[in-house]
Amino acid sequence: MPNAKCYLGVDLGGTNIKAALVTADGEILKEASAPTNLPRTAESVCNDIAALCLQLAAGEQVAAIGVGCPGTVDDGVVLYSNNLDWHDFEMADYLYNKVGLPVVIGNDANVAALGEALAGCGRNAESTIVVTLGTGVGAGVVLGGKLLTGYTGAASEAGHMVILDTPDAPRCTCGRPGCFESLASATALIRMTRDARRAHPESALNTLASAEADVTGRTAFDAAAQGDAAGQAVVNKYIHYLAVGVANLINIFFPEVIGLSGGVANQGENLLRPLRAAVEPMVFGHEFAQKHTRITTCTLGYHAGVIGAALLAKQEG
Repeated sequence: MPNAKCYLGVDLGGTNIKAALVTADGEILKEASAPTNLPRTAESVCNDIAALCLQLAAGEQVAAIGVGCPGTVDDGVVLYSNNLDWHDFEMADYLYNKVGLPVVIGNDANVAALGEALAGCGRNAESTIVVTLGTGVGAGVVLGGKLLTGYTGAASEAGHMVILDTPDAPRCTCGRPGCFESLASATALIRMTRDARRAHPESALNTLASAEADVTGRTAFDAAAQGDAAGQAVVNKYIHYLAVGVANLINIFFPEVIGLSGGVANQGENLLRPLRAAVEPMVFGHEFAQKHTRITTCTLGYHAGVIGAALLAKQEG
């Protein structure tokens, strides 16, 4: 359909399937969702995706469908998704046969990064890297408006670069000690906060979180805002590790924008101000550079996935 103006974007998560009809400029026109209801077969999940797409496409001129899927994705095939328990599933072909529109599949973190790069915090920028600070550390690299996917679609796993190579470094879920993810994720921040809470019973950390289960990614920041020394020490340590990873990304790619997303990023300038100061001396040639990477927070929220998927369909569908 050469004159089509809209694209369908699908964000496939472990809990919900979100879909949206999106313009070529990244504006959402309408949305729909359904529970993922795992565990079940890939075909069953895709039947629900197809139903959402057909619902949103009714009466519309739609050119293609983009899907953000967790796991390793290559050329329309979900090679492996731990969250979904899918292996070598030809997802693009299956959906095409159900909906009759071209389908493009991408890794969900990469797709969300594309959305932020083209329609969010990196709009009009030459290059953007999105770093998600959640249970783990995810990343997506967008250069010249295109995702960096690598040889098999598994590029941009920034969470698994080692930033602390010592025998006692925290071990990552991937098995290696000292990964960016094991030191700068929300999970790592909560672990450090719990350690500090136990070591400093007099700290406001114990007032803000009366039990270990009450500790969140906000606890140390809230304690630091009250002038608590133990809370401030946790914040300083966390920001140091985050700064090392961010500086490494800048030194490799020198993007125009680095956008942070995830729960920890909700701290806004309380996080960004000291982070920028910590990153600056670590960036190669920073004092001589005429232009510098802008470190900010993402702006699209939970819509990043569907918008990015739709814009991926626009690029490749």
